[in-house]
Amino acid sequence: MRHLLLTAALAALPSLAHAEDEDYPKLGPDAVSLTEAVDYLRASAAPDYWAFSPFTKPQFTTSACSIAAVTAAINGLNGLPEMASQTVMSQQELLEAAGDPLWAELSAEGGDGVTFAQLVTFSEMAATAAGPDGATVESWQPASTEDIDTLRAALAANEQSADDALLIYFNQGVVTGDWDGPHVSLIGAYDAEADQVLILEVDQEWYIPYWTSVPVLLDAMLKPTSAEHGVLEGETGGFVKIARPAAA
Repeated sequence: MRHLLLTAALAALPSLAHAEDEDYPKLGPDAVSLTEAVDYLRASAAPDYWAFSPFTKPQFTTSACSIAAVTAAINGLNGLPEMASQTVMSQQELLEAAGDPLWAELSAEGGDGVTFAQLVTFSEMAATAAGPDGATVESWQPASTEDIDTLRAALAANEQSADDALLIYFNQGVVTGDWDGPHVSLIGAYDAEADQVLILEVDQEWYIPYWTSVPVLLDAMLKPTSAEHGVLEGETGGFVKIARPAAA
């Protein structure tokens, strides 16, 4: 949900990215690029990573992180289409299937982006319109840092299979050390021993997947959105789970 605010700021300071004395590392101390930390994926089954990472594509506008994350989740749950004539569903196609003009408006270039409640609603629409038959949607928001065990339990349960996808609504800058604002992406894996979670980032103009600790992720969910983000001011995060129906 990286809006035009940052783009405009960089345009006004064209030398920033090239000035070594003003530039800073791509990721802050609380995030590690997947390319620098591959041991867990080599040693573990990591079903979510293999199911959802192939379908995690760049958000198609600077405000479309929610539709990009939901599309990755729905495509991952559905799997690769069986027939050669079938395409992999795009973000725009999912928007059309969901049929809500507000989601399209919020996700357009320069759009406001979504609130957490809207993410839940739009996920329900998408799951009904394009997800597996009988797909369910659940949501959860932490109230304080005391909820960390609940978060760990949800991540551990999610790691057991690719039958469900966890979307996270969080303050991206708390994790990356850069842009301070609300964002939506997808959980790719949870390393319980290291207490690290892999975020399948849809903001791919700026990032690739990265690991962060569960306490940092919780802090990113709890941090309220600042006033500079207008209608999103005060929003806090959580997760939305889209799941296949339980086997009979």
